Amino acid sequence: MSLAYCLDTLSKLENKMPKKQNVPIDTEITTTRRDEAEAEIRDKQKPIDYDTKEYPVEILVQKYDEGRSEDENELFIPDYQREMAWDDARQSKFIESVLLGLPIPYIFVADIPDKENEGRLEIIDGSQRIRTLAKFLSNELKLSKLEKLEKLNDFRFSDLSLPRQRRFKRTTLRMIQLTEKATEDIRRDMFERINTGSVVLNDMEKRRGIQRGPFLNFIHQLSQNDDFLELCPFTSNDIDRREPQEFVLRFFAYLNNYQNFKRQVNKFLNEYLETNNNDNFDEQKMKAEFESMLSFVRTYFPHGFRKGEKHTTTPRIRFEAIAVGTALALREENDLKPNSMTWLNSPEFKEYTTSDASNSKPKVKKRIEYVRDQLLGKP
Repeated sequence: MSLAYCLDTLSKLENKMPKKQNVPIDTEITTTRRDEAEAEIRDKQKPIDYDTKEYPVEILVQKYDEGRSEDENELFIPDYQREMAWDDARQSKFIESVLLGLPIPYIFVADIPDKENEGRLEIIDGSQRIRTLAKFLSNELKLSKLEKLEKLNDFRFSDLSLPRQRRFKRTTLRMIQLTEKATEDIRRDMFERINTGSVVLNDMEKRRGIQRGPFLNFIHQLSQNDDFLELCPFTSNDIDRREPQEFVLRFFAYLNNYQNFKRQVNKFLNEYLETNNNDNFDEQKMKAEFESMLSFVRTYFPHGFRKGEKHTTTPRIRFEAIAVGTALALREENDLKPNSMTWLNSPEFKEYTTSDASNSKPKVKKRIEYVRDQLLGKP
């Protein structure tokens, strides 16, 4: 590897670091205030026990893959994490970095003490990397747009020579593992801080900046509905970053257009918003349908959109399945009274709404229509 390439890589990393600013010193800070500030720091400090480990790529992927379809994998992605966000080009660049032997950031995980997940490792930071490694080893990822290892473009893992496959699987990644003493609040706080080192606007924040209009204002209004926020709770950070608006937009986009969904969620939502961001949408009808769906969920779903009583947030795909499936069922029977809700604990529903469920059109269609058909009592 050339010195120039290493220097270029370091330069790019430095550019991402926050710039120092010359801030005038406030000479009015008193000794009393300094003492109070020091006491607050000591009071709010949270002791965090952790171990540093190294695992071969092959073992990491095994821990992530085995039992994933049953949501029993040892290394799992929690509800508060985002969906797969890297496109093929970015995934390919990460694989290229591993092949080149470049330093890979630590993966942060936590040993979970609660009975439901005891002994499992929750990924706090690194889900995109682990998902990418799993896709590559299973030949689901074809390398593309590589600039340093150009001859590997169009390669899948199985196309590498056998010695190179073995070396790749033996490559170790470093992991910081929090002990079971780390509470859920600590894990979420760490996830938030790791991912806001350099703040990047999420999709909904971008829409607020470039796609303003009546329909987006309507979405914002509904996102403040008290029933919605109780049935589908959000952290204060989620609310600040307009996650409730994202959920409401997804509800209407899938409800009215899921048959035309292809694969790119962001593009699908942007196009739906652009189409409706005028004065022609039926505000009263859409509001009534949203509120009717919420009323039904409150009546018949024991934990609202959440997985269970102990869960404090709702995965996007679980919300989409329940909300849109319910609204579709109510369109067929507006006085619907379901015979049974036992299907909520079925292997099928769990499979359709796990955090790793694909956003392919067949799976989006399957999870939405599964809820609709179960509520209507269809076989």
